[in-house]
Amino acid sequence: MDIAALSMSLSQLNVRQEASVLVTKKAMDQAETNSASVVKMLEQSVQPHIGGSVDLKG
Repeated sequence: MDIAALSMSLSQLNVRQEASVLVTKKAMDQAETNSASVVKMLEQSVQPHIGGSVDLKG
C-alpha cells in the first residue's frame, strides 16, 4: 500500500468535502436572502384601505 498516494487521496477528499459544504452554505444563504425579499415584498404589497368597505349602491 502506497502511503503517499493514500495521503493525497484523503487530502483531495477533504478538499472536495469542504468545497461541497461551502457551496451548500452559499446556496442556503442565497435562499434565505431570497425568502426575506419575498416576505418584504408581500408586506409592502398589503394595502389595508382596500377591501375595508363594500359599495352597495346599485
